[in-house]
Amino acid sequence: MMEIINLDKPKEELFFVCLDDWSEEIKEAGDHRLEWYNHMKSRGLGVKLATDDNGVVGGMIQYVPIEYSFAEGEGLYFIKCIWVHGHKKGRGNFQKKGMGTALLKAAEEDVRSRGAKGMAAWGITLPFWMKASWFRKHGYGRADRKGIQELVWKPFSSDAVPPRWPEEKKKPRAGENPGKITVTAFINGYCSVQNMVAERARKAAAEFGDRVVFRLINTLDRDTFAEWGISDALFIEDRNINTGPPLSYKKIKSRLSKSVRNLSR
Repeated sequence: MMEIINLDKPKEELFFVCLDDWSEEIKEAGDHRLEWYNHMKSRGLGVKLATDDNGVVGGMIQYVPIEYSFAEGEGLYFIKCIWVHGHKKGRGNFQKKGMGTALLKAAEEDVRSRGAKGMAAWGITLPFWMKASWFRKHGYGRADRKGIQELVWKPFSSDAVPPRWPEEKKKPRAGENPGKITVTAFINGYCSVQNMVAERARKAAAEFGDRVVFRLINTLDRDTFAEWGISDALFIEDRNINTGPPLSYKKIKSRLSKSVRNLSR
């Protein structure tokens, strides 16, 4: 039978690679997720894992007090990620078996016991990972929207206040390093994909020597996040580069090549 369990020490390494322990690509993400975990485990982080009847982990959910998320709110918890392994490689495909629903229910019960007034999450309006429509099927309503990202929530008490997306305070400026291209990677650390993109950008930037400056901004620091209003993103000069699905090293290097050529004209 399926079982929902708490994260324990023996399964931490599996959690750090988002269950993709078979993937060589995930190794490119570095230790940012470990740093995030060590920072958050004493600040209310909740993690649940789902196992099948053979005890194999097939799904996970992680959630934090909303004050440590990339949304704004009071008295709520926020789902950073819910993921049921769907690849044929590695541990196999566990989707369409109710693991996601069971994980969500367990997380809601957990935060209720902690006194939370509701649960919030982010969802995508497009039909892939973290679908907003999936959360709506489980009783969540829209609280806010920013582009293709919906902020959804489920209140547990009558005095719960809807969460909201923060405003972007500022962004990298073009020409900050005259005669050079500046690459700015923002990472919170919780997401292996965003960490992977940042490290690929760092590697690609190094290929161009002193013509490209790489800057990493760690938004795990709440003051830094408040300063920018950006959690995870990749900028080339002042242009926000779409990072989902994750950009390959080859594509990032190609974009930088074009920027460097334009700089020399």
